[in-house]
Amino acid sequence: MRFLIDANLPRSLAGRIEQLGHNATDVRSVGLGNAADESIAALAKREGLILLTRDFDFADVRNYPPALYAGIVVVNFPSDISAAVITTMIEAALADLDLLNKVPGRLAIIEPGRIRLRAE
Repeated sequence: MRFLIDANLPRSLAGRIEQLGHNATDVRSVGLGNAADESIAALAKREGLILLTRDFDFADVRNYPPALYAGIVVVNFPSDISAAVITTMIEAALADLDLLNKVPGRLAIIEPGRIRLRAE
C-alpha cells in the first residue's frame, strides 16, 4: 500500500512503514509541511495515497468523502503521547492485513485500544 504521512506525525514513521513493505511519503519531503489540508488531500487523491494524519478535519466526511480517496486514516492519541508510542501503535495497526484490506475508500480512526472504520 502507499501512504501519505501528514506533518503532524513523527518524521520517522515513513521509514517504519517502508520497513513493513509499504511505500510512504512524508508531506515534509515534498514541500507540503505547512500546506493547507486541501493541498494535502489533493495530493493524496491525485496519487492514490492513503492519507495518514492526526488532523480530525480529515474525519469530516462531508469535506473529505472517503470513497473519493485511497483511504483516510486519522490517528486519535492523547497529545502527550511520545513519537515512539505513536509509531509503535500505527505499526501494529498496519501489520493487521485484514484491516489494511478494508481501508481503501474508507475512513479509519485509530485510537488506543481500538480501530473504528466508517462504512463506505
